[in-house]
Amino acid sequence: MIRAYKFVLRPTARQAIALDEMLRDHCSLYNGALQERRDAYRHGSKTTVRYGDQSAQLKEIRAFDLDHQGRWSFSSQQATLRRLDKAFASFFKRVKAGRAPGYPRFKGVGHFDTVIFPKDGDGCRWDSTPHGPQTRVRFQGVGHVRVHQHRSVRGRVKTIGVKREGNRWYVVLSCDQVPTAPLPGTGAVVGIDMGVKHFLTTSDGEHIANPRFLEAAADELAEAQRHLARFPKRTRQRTKKHRAAARKVARIHRKIRRQRLDHAHKTALTLVRDHDVIAHERLNTPSMVRAPKPKPDPKQPGAFLPNGAAAKAGLNRSILDAGWGGFLAILVNKAESAGRTVIAVDPRNTSRTCPSCGHSAKENRVTQAKFECTACGFAANADHVGATNVLNRAGLALCNAA
Repeated sequence: MIRAYKFVLRPTARQAIALDEMLRDHCSLYNGALQERRDAYRHGSKTTVRYGDQSAQLKEIRAFDLDHQGRWSFSSQQATLRRLDKAFASFFKRVKAGRAPGYPRFKGVGHFDTVIFPKDGDGCRWDSTPHGPQTRVRFQGVGHVRVHQHRSVRGRVKTIGVKREGNRWYVVLSCDQVPTAPLPGTGAVVGIDMGVKHFLTTSDGEHIANPRFLEAAADELAEAQRHLARFPKRTRQRTKKHRAAARKVARIHRKIRRQRLDHAHKTALTLVRDHDVIAHERLNTPSMVRAPKPKPDPKQPGAFLPNGAAAKAGLNRSILDAGWGGFLAILVNKAESAGRTVIAVDPRNTSRTCPSCGHSAKENRVTQAKFECTACGFAANADHVGATNVLNRAGLALCNAA
């Protein structure tokens, strides 16, 4: 298996300055390479610059700029150029597919926060002082940085990344050949139905409450955003108060994200420990949170009819706050590590089909929480019915596969 480990770094004041300079120089390299591609294409010859061309220039760039680009790892700079090349590849892929292109943008210093080292031992070294009392990671041009390692690293360290989040630094290890740790079998199977009122409902009838972390912090976040909006959006140099206001908004968002991840990890771990097979709906969250299309008024040219955009915006906010996609990804990873089986089934009509007689109709869903079959009169909680149908479809899928 491939797994990622993320640990907090404890750099000294001098090392923190060096890490900031490393990010700034990699950001400058990224923007310079992007500008070169733009200028080459705008030229009359319509020249296309690729990763190989720009990587071949690194040796000259490093020799010319010894105080900045010459300080850092050659491999990490190649990884930054590959990052730009990947952005262009995605851009052309979207153009061919007829979607919104999203041309690669220049990165501000505050929006370039990660540097990747493609190989352990090439410009970086994990556990660089193995005989010392503290775990350290060494980066070229920075030194041996202390790591707050809260758990053991398994497998072979393949790539190392250094990341800045606010005023904190993290090291991210990507490891392959990570051994599995299968849990003893329980003989239990379960289906889950994701929702907004309840975070999820199991086929056993258990409801997991939706913590609504964004809603809980909405007032504090709104106040911080109003304070930030008082400052000019485009300015050459932010004032001290402007930077403090931006940090406060970012800090609230980070707290919400961490709370959401913590809840997802704990819920997924409980499901994996208690069940051998877990079935869930195959959800397409981007399509679910898409804004409704405008409805032109045929009687008044240039006017539009109500399309429920305001109500849909509230529902979209609740769906994104629940974080279904992140939770399901975490569930799949934990199940793979524990030797469990996770099955994704077609979600269509799972909350409209009667588990007793099989009758499917829109009228069966009386309200958001109540299900009552119009054919046989079976009544139950709508989320419980959805979870039961998910489990039944998973059982059918397993039978067909067998």
